[in-house]
Amino acid sequence: MSKVAVIYWSGTGHTEAMARAVAEGAKGAGADASLLTCPEVAGVDDFDAVALGCPAMGSEELEDSEFLPMLETIEPSLAGKKVALFGSYGWGDGEWMRSWEARCAEKGIVLSAASVTANEDPDDGALQACNALGAALA
Repeated sequence: MSKVAVIYWSGTGHTEAMARAVAEGAKGAGADASLLTCPEVAGVDDFDAVALGCPAMGSEELEDSEFLPMLETIEPSLAGKKVALFGSYGWGDGEWMRSWEARCAEKGIVLSAASVTANEDPDDGALQACNALGAALA
């Protein structure tokens, strides 16, 4: 049984709803999935796959008080693992996700599923995509 970490930061609950759907998809595909907020992350060495969720903040950036410091801590451990990204945004066109994907590529982190974004509150289509993302990581 693969172990999947679903790590997220959420200010409005939108990204949290997406994280829950990712975890449900992983569990539904037979994985042992752990839903974790940034302060709960001690490392990712014990996990086979990691889903990371963060909304767009400010001028389309990752949240920088909790999420970004946690990400910087675990990034060296993500190479060679199945990794996927998800998050919500309220304005713009999703530039923060493209920047985040580019950051992963620069760090040698290979994404194993297409990133999932939602504008504001995730609709049924976005939640289904999150569920499929979780299944793909399982």
